Amino acid sequence: QVQLVESGGGLVQAGGSLRLSCAASGRINGYTMGWFRQAPGKEREFVAGITWNGGSTYYAESVKGRFTFSRDNAKNTVYLQMNSLKPEDTAVYYCATSSSSDTYIQNIRLYDYWGQGTQVTVSS
Repeated sequence: QVQLVESGGGLVQAGGSLRLSCAASGRINGYTMGWFRQAPGKEREFVAGITWNGGSTYYAESVKGRFTFSRDNAKNTVYLQMNSLKPEDTAVYYCATSSSSDTYIQNIRLYDYWGQGTQVTVSS
């Protein structure tokens, strides 16, 4: 069983930046990794992720050009660099992993393990 621990959330003003980290208890190389977020009263949604073979990285339209996903296989850690933050980015951010080779990584049902989440609050 894989354990995922997110960190790096906090309170930031609009236009600011944060970098989220997700440390896995096991190897992440060869696994699909994704970041999701859930705002109050809303469903959990895909933010960014990378396919199991590292071949493709995907972003939600709402974060393209502002967020950057990266991974460090040696540290079993993935990151989400968030720039030009907006109040609508306020949410709990979750890291997740999947053993599936399905390339539609935006599908929340694909994921086997989830972190506990980290709160990101962007003030206007």
